[in-house]
Amino acid sequence: MKSQADMILTRLRLGYSITPIEALKLFGCFRLAARIGELREAGYTIHTEWEKDETGKRHARYRLGRAA
Repeated sequence: MKSQADMILTRLRLGYSITPIEALKLFGCFRLAARIGELREAGYTIHTEWEKDETGKRHARYRLGRAA
C-alpha cells in the first residue's frame, strides 16, 4: 500500500495541484502540510499558493515545481 506522501506526489507529478480539502477527500490525509514537508525534505520543489474560499478563509494550494 502506498503512503499518503506517495499518493500526493503521484497526483502532483500528473500535473494536478492539491489543497487540504482535496487531500482529505482523496487520500484521507488530515495533515497535508506535513506530507508536503516530507516531500520537500526528500528534495522535491513544491510551490505554495494562497487562496481564499467563498467564505473568505485562506487555504494553501500546492503544485510541483521544476528542480533547481
